[in-house]
Amino acid sequence: MIRIALLAATALVALAPAAARSTLDDHVAAALASAGPGTRFGLLVTTMEGKEVVAVNPDDRFVPASNTKLFTTAAVFASGIDLAAPDTAGATVRIDGGDVVLTGHGDARMSAAADCTDDCLATLADAVAAKTRRVRDVIGDDTLFPDERWSPGMSWNNIPTTSGTGISALTLDDNELAVSVLPGNAAGATATIADGYYRIDNHVVTSAAEVPARIGYARLPNSRVLRIEGTVPVGAPARMVTVGIDDPADYAAWTLRRMLVARGVKVSGAVRVRHRALSPADDPEQRGTAPATPPPTESAPLARLSPKPLIEDLIHTNKVSQNVHAELFLRRVSRLSGSGSIADGQARVTSLMTTAGVPRWAWDFADGSGMSSYNRVSPRATVGLLRYSVTQPWGEAWRSTFPVAGVDGTLKRRFVGTPLQGRLFAKTGSLDKANGLGGFLTTAKGKTLVFAAYAADMPQSGSATKALDAALQVVAAEN
Repeated sequence: MIRIALLAATALVALAPAAARSTLDDHVAAALASAGPGTRFGLLVTTMEGKEVVAVNPDDRFVPASNTKLFTTAAVFASGIDLAAPDTAGATVRIDGGDVVLTGHGDARMSAAADCTDDCLATLADAVAAKTRRVRDVIGDDTLFPDERWSPGMSWNNIPTTSGTGISALTLDDNELAVSVLPGNAAGATATIADGYYRIDNHVVTSAAEVPARIGYARLPNSRVLRIEGTVPVGAPARMVTVGIDDPADYAAWTLRRMLVARGVKVSGAVRVRHRALSPADDPEQRGTAPATPPPTESAPLARLSPKPLIEDLIHTNKVSQNVHAELFLRRVSRLSGSGSIADGQARVTSLMTTAGVPRWAWDFADGSGMSSYNRVSPRATVGLLRYSVTQPWGEAWRSTFPVAGVDGTLKRRFVGTPLQGRLFAKTGSLDKANGLGGFLTTAKGKTLVFAAYAADMPQSGSATKALDAALQVVAAEN
């Protein structure tokens, strides 16, 4: 009898963890089911040591959307670049045979804003105006990187938007342009939209005051004609429509020309660009090795901008999920061992993932920002990178760039008023039919867990973020 009792007690002890795990799994499954039928989920939560807490399709592959920025920025942190030092990639301006040449070196933060105080295009315009009162052409030079303005898998309908704007070594104002739409003086009148860089095809009508504004726009790739249509209520303030730029080097040179004219410099020539065509030499798989391409030869610049340290831009990029900056990080890190191409950037990511022990089948990336529909990653691959970072000297600084639940960035409005507010640090991701979240959380019992959560195939372009958040709250409450 005593032996039977001991065996029974031993069996109960052995079953207890399994029963607790089963209950947690059931609660997580119920939370995920709140998204409704049709949605596919992948979720992996582990301890810092790698013990699985919850696993739902952990080896399936999902579109990570902006979760891709985790991998891009990790490659920058792991590269050995001094992120606290002043950034040396600021744009330069020089005069070459009577032409003004504006050259980009990969900086993402140059601005033409009227209130700009740092990394300002106006500084370069002032330098030219102080040197000469007459120039010929104004040339935008972005040849530091090959001409890959859009990554493979970029949806064409995103190209006119700020989410899909072109990528270039010469970047100005995030390669975005704000267009002002001002209602007419009476209902039925055509709204006022000034031509500028784009030629406006205006189909916006002034509506009655009680009718809400409704403005849409369309533009074919590489077209300078921007069609804007809709309604704006009479008496309303001007509405701003922000659109993307297809040729950032051209736009930067066009803007510099305007600045020079405003400073009394006579520009007798045209706005031109210098691009470097993508070639087989920019693909490490085709050339076998990845020798660094020397920077373009240029005479001594009249002036060079000095952006703030890169760590500030990395924080900004991950907190707000800035696509252009992430793409430029991928190209800049590729310059350390290659030509500045997307392929060379991905080679750096592959090296990092291999070192982290993540199997190659678990991910595929076609860009640095997450806009490509070709990107795929498994929850286990993401958790593998996150856990690896904990052992690295750059890991803590990298994690500090993540949005904080209910506090800042893209998580500012998520987990508000829940126990995870201020206790979950993660990178978000969202595209049509795809949601993602990966990072670290602190449980009710004070444990730190690593997680990656993805959703795909939501019906009718729905979002599964509420279901993912609910599942993570269950995990945090029960551990």
